Amino acid sequence: MKIHLTINSALAETEIHIHAKEYNEHIEKLMKQLQAAQTTMLDGYLQQEIHLIKITDIYSIYAEGAKVFLQTEEQEFESKRKLYELEAQLAKDFARVSKSTLVNINKISSIQMGKIGTTELLLDNDVSIHVSRKYLKELKRHLGIGRDTI
Repeated sequence: MKIHLTINSALAETEIHIHAKEYNEHIEKLMKQLQAAQTTMLDGYLQQEIHLIKITDIYSIYAEGAKVFLQTEEQEFESKRKLYELEAQLAKDFARVSKSTLVNINKISSIQMGKIGTTELLLDNDVSIHVSRKYLKELKRHLGIGRDTI
């Protein structure tokens, strides 16, 4: 991969252009990282109020029925976005741990491996979240732990 940087003081804002032979998972991952890098806040709804929530303050994001919730230290806010949209937007700091839950990897306090193959995450706010077996390998890769990290 070649990387070029051109400084042009006539530009009003930074532009990023990606030139590739084909669209593949590496290009998709790069685009997600670039999009996530410019997102610092999300809109959350609590009754009739709209709150701007720092992504660093969100512990987990989960879907319940047709609604998606952003869980912070103090409260839970409803999001108007779909879980898969938030997963793509926040791919750098969040990992899917079950069909309905994303977790902020920076808020994980410990991983507890059960005797019968169950895995629980303990977050900094003392909330325990179940990790589905289907998503455990990807979570470990995202955290850089285990055998399949390279």
